[in-house]
Amino acid sequence: MPTNRTIDIRGKRLITTAFMLALAAGVAGCATDKLTTGSIGRTSGKPLETMSAGELHNATAALGQSYARNPNDKRIATNFAAALQMDGDADQSLAVMRKLAIAYPKDREVLAAYGKALAANGQLEAALDAVRRAQTPEYPDWRLVSAEAAILDQVGQKDEARQLYRKALELKPNEPSILSNLGMSYVLEGDLRTAETYMRSAAQQPNADSRVRQNLALVVGLQGRFDEAEKIASQELSPEQAQANVAYLRQMLAQQNAWSQLKDQDKAKTAKTANN
Repeated sequence: MPTNRTIDIRGKRLITTAFMLALAAGVAGCATDKLTTGSIGRTSGKPLETMSAGELHNATAALGQSYARNPNDKRIATNFAAALQMDGDADQSLAVMRKLAIAYPKDREVLAAYGKALAANGQLEAALDAVRRAQTPEYPDWRLVSAEAAILDQVGQKDEARQLYRKALELKPNEPSILSNLGMSYVLEGDLRTAETYMRSAAQQPNADSRVRQNLALVVGLQGRFDEAEKIASQELSPEQAQANVAYLRQMLAQQNAWSQLKDQDKAKTAKTANN
């Protein structure tokens, strides 16, 4: 039976993936190497995003030990911050990146990762500032353009966000993380069909990673096509993880539907009382 900790982390992966990790895909690409268990002394080479809650927690602890030995190493610090964020500790992730940003105040990659940590902590205006300071207008980095767009989506500036996504695609055509982020923009708006179109395009690219395909599974699941979502997710996760994620998604949508029904009943009662 899942623990509360497992449920919390799974919830973050399903929903925060849609509303925040789109940003992570953009920023992390320019700020860190893709982190796998091989990066912390294991040989499986398993990406963090495909780990179970227990595996992720252990990986984060191992990275923490490396960070304690060398806190000013940019790669170690940014990877540790990314793992903390995925493990559900956005506050500590931000603290790690804030310290690194103080040590490297003009480093574009550090500022980009700091912006990601700020966004994950809900400090969106500060995140925008950090990402924009990391950008070089004469030589724009597509990852930072996409990251800025993802933050603008969070503050409700969808038109400006989509304009930047398309600018990023001009800089890096068919880049799956940008297409995925653009799809997430439509998730935020509730346009799941359009979101799926972009997600499928992203997932079909030869360099699409696990996050992109998991996002596609999420969008398919949000439309109630649970068997299809589980099939997509099982390509990236263990069968048990894929089943658990889809079960959580079913539960979440059922709860959402229950709340909608209660609201409708309340509105009906209010209208009946007013008519009487």
